[in-house]
Amino acid sequence: MSQLSDRQKIILSLVVHEHTRTAQPVGSKSLIDQYNLRISSATVRNEMNMLEEMGFLRQPHTSAGRVPTEEGYRFFVGNLVQHTSLPSATRNTIAHQFYQSRKGLDHWLPLAASVLANQSQAVSIVTAPHSENITFKHLELIATRGNQVLLVLVLVGGEIQQQILTFDSIHSQEQLSQLAQQVNHICENRSVEQIKALTPVNNPNLKLVLEAVVDQLSLANKLVTGELYLDGLSNILSEPEFTDLQADSSPLRLLEERPLLDDLISRTVLSEDIGGVRVLIGGEGTWQELQNCTVVLTRYGIPDQFSGTLGVLGPMRMPYGQTISVVRYVGELMSDLVIENLID
Repeated sequence: MSQLSDRQKIILSLVVHEHTRTAQPVGSKSLIDQYNLRISSATVRNEMNMLEEMGFLRQPHTSAGRVPTEEGYRFFVGNLVQHTSLPSATRNTIAHQFYQSRKGLDHWLPLAASVLANQSQAVSIVTAPHSENITFKHLELIATRGNQVLLVLVLVGGEIQQQILTFDSIHSQEQLSQLAQQVNHICENRSVEQIKALTPVNNPNLKLVLEAVVDQLSLANKLVTGELYLDGLSNILSEPEFTDLQADSSPLRLLEERPLLDDLISRTVLSEDIGGVRVLIGGEGTWQELQNCTVVLTRYGIPDQFSGTLGVLGPMRMPYGQTISVVRYVGELMSDLVIENLID
């Protein structure tokens, strides 16, 4: 990585800020006028030429000003963006929204997506917490229609799996509740392998339910992340970078095709500690769909037990300091709420 002088760092920072604000190439005169620089326009042009030669700026058109390159943004994020906290008023407003909402992850998760989208003016991405050790907690059997029964399986950590079972005959809700109580006694706090190892049972209904439990636990074990919540898509559709989106090469494809998003999360932020923030600029040469985008992600939850992912996706020219601070704070808040939820 090239060494930048203090003046070059300042000029690169100002180009990033100005381009973020206007979405237009930045010229030397506009920098001097906008930021009251006490150096000549020729000196600024010379420094911008040097930054272009080093790969931090580029000139989209011959007579235009400069815009940051992916490397310019990466240097800015890695070296020039200071760790700043959100203003206390913003933190209090966000915290108040969560603690005023109804209690439970099913309310906090969509709220987190809404808060992130509003605060960042980007697309928010929130996945429900997913247990790293899938374990049975509780099961309910609910009579529906005829001999069909809804199985509702709650895992340790709060994840919920559902499946429709078809019994040989019609059962009353009281009978189903007794059967569910029997299953809960047998399976409580057991893993899928422990349930598989149980002594075979002769009761056909009990056998049917236990087989369904094994299937659902096995399915949960294969998941990388929990349920997905998105918000704020209109925020990026209004940005000039996304006016000519192509379905096969745009960030929309990443958001619409869950395996792509799971791949992104599993190969990036899942290797970070809880609370660590990962900034992906321009797809990092791996995800073509993100060529003009930046994704800021963090993990929240309880280390080695139960965690989810949250963050935002927006144009490369996003306000990085604000966005990173918002993602970090909402992640910390969600971790606290997850711990409270599990304790209760």
